[in-house]
Amino acid sequence: MNLLARSLSHAFLALALSAAANVVSAADNGLITVQSRYSVKETIARFEAAVKAKESLGFMVFTELDHAAAAAKFGLKMRPRTVIVFGNPKFGTPVMVKTPLLAIDVPPKALVWEDDQGKVWLTYNSAEYLGKVIYARHGLADPPSTPKLAAALAAFADYATK
Repeated sequence: MNLLARSLSHAFLALALSAAANVVSAADNGLITVQSRYSVKETIARFEAAVKAKESLGFMVFTELDHAAAAAKFGLKMRPRTVIVFGNPKFGTPVMVKTPLLAIDVPPKALVWEDDQGKVWLTYNSAEYLGKVIYARHGLADPPSTPKLAAALAAFADYATK
């Protein structure tokens, strides 16, 4: 390999690695992880604002679970880890009425967390995972709305992190 080809190869590798550092998508486990340019607190606020902006479509934020605050009550230290429980009762309620055990797996959640280097991340289950794995677990067909949910989740994540 000549010097120019090697340099270009290294440049493309560096570009690919830097892009991968901002979005980590693990198709095998259904999790999508996106690096945030904001603090944990601001990422949470932005994610919740994005969800609440879609209230007219039925989306809402149900609650937050602050794992670090719970750990602190018992004298334990943990980097920030907050789960946001959100969803769309207009869509989810009729399905849960027919399939009550679905409520153990939904509504969806997003995790805002800080790693050991102080980087902030947002992680959530992909819509495809929810449709093909979670719904299947309860004997339900992948909902026709999966592509729309995927678009909504991506929009929430983009607003929260970029």
